[in-house]
Amino acid sequence: PRPETEELVENILFLYDDYFKGKDIDVVDIGTGSGCISVTLAAEEPHMHLKATDISGRALNVARSNAKKMNVNIDFKEGNMLEPVMNDKFDILVSNPPYIRKDEIKKLSEEVQKEPKIALDGGEDGLDFYRIIAEQAINYLKTGSFLCFEIGYNQKNDVIKIIEDEQNYKNTYCKKDLYGNDRIIISKVN
Repeated sequence: PRPETEELVENILFLYDDYFKGKDIDVVDIGTGSGCISVTLAAEEPHMHLKATDISGRALNVARSNAKKMNVNIDFKEGNMLEPVMNDKFDILVSNPPYIRKDEIKKLSEEVQKEPKIALDGGEDGLDFYRIIAEQAINYLKTGSFLCFEIGYNQKNDVIKIIEDEQNYKNTYCKKDLYGNDRIIISKVN
């Protein structure tokens, strides 16, 4: 994982300690990709019971392999966004969705461009997946639960507005990464 994603995981572990310490909770990672978020959370906190979704079967194979290497148990589900967990409720929903604007992808470093386009393309403004998740997540979150996102360094105000426009969340805030960029959004369910 990139350092920003490591910081997202660290902040979720802090949330767990602050709100759920010692309790078993249900966590879902939407768009898990290689599984770095879900695998790390499962390895670090055994009270977290994890499910992880991705539309790509190839990505889920990598995630399963990573989970096996770390000897953690995660329920991986193939499908679009939240569809694979439609009958479940969670205490924490986390996502590092594709957030690059379509017209910015070709400007990325060669290393980043090696990633599958589906893992990068956040639509015309880079915010498509935040809109979808913020709108739908309320149906999958328990009372007192949390919605957690990694965002692009310049998306703080837009993503907070998307979340607040849904009117199902409160106490939305942003955390900076080690470089001083806005990178992590956390919001509590009303």
